[in-house]
Amino acid sequence: MAPLSEFLIFTGIGALAQIVDGALGMAYGVTSAGMLLGLGMPPAMASASVHYAETFTCGASGLSHWWAGNVRRRLFLVLVIPGVIGAIIGATVLAHLSPIWMRYFLTPYLLVMGLFLVFRTARRKDLRTDVPRGTGVLGFVAGLLDAAGGGGWSALTVTTMVARGQEPRFVIGSVHLAKCIVSLAASITFLLSIGQSKLHVVLGLILGGVIAAPFGAWLVRRLPSRVCTLMAGLAVLALGIYNFYRLLG
Repeated sequence: MAPLSEFLIFTGIGALAQIVDGALGMAYGVTSAGMLLGLGMPPAMASASVHYAETFTCGASGLSHWWAGNVRRRLFLVLVIPGVIGAIIGATVLAHLSPIWMRYFLTPYLLVMGLFLVFRTARRKDLRTDVPRGTGVLGFVAGLLDAAGGGGWSALTVTTMVARGQEPRFVIGSVHLAKCIVSLAASITFLLSIGQSKLHVVLGLILGGVIAAPFGAWLVRRLPSRVCTLMAGLAVLALGIYNFYRLLG
């Protein structure tokens, strides 16, 4: 396949993944990394490529959410610092160890939390405005799993905080802005551990993600909270089923 054709394919992958991720607050890594793996890229290189791109795409998405009023400063700070520490450890683990064991933890978690979110929309509950206890620990675990397992930052953080009653659009916006810094930390670690990825892959993912980022922020601002919660629950269920399928395979 010609380099230009490959570049356009990766641009399309980046755009599709970013629209889903920007609107639902999750699934960029799973969508893009899954497609890269499907094209035959080794797992460590696929994860590194996605994190290189996410440094820019999540930056664009996070800024879009900030301009749209979807970011809470304190929530961002509580997530980003432990998330960076976890990402550095996770990227180091992936460079030296198979991440398959992490799927045994992530898969049942996603299935249970997805069902919880779907059924949660059937009852009304006042949304919280504070930052719940344990959010820093959540950021660390999410950063660790995201870098080591190729994805999971948004699935863990968004799912857990929305399930605890946080306003979905503020959770999504704050998580995306924090993800930019977490991805930068993971990218530097990958760069030092395994070296550079294919440039046209990273540039295609970046271009598609940057173009699509404002649409995700615009969409989440206009969807009702219960609709965002339901969509997030369905997305988490899909991720859990996908991981379960991979485990069986």
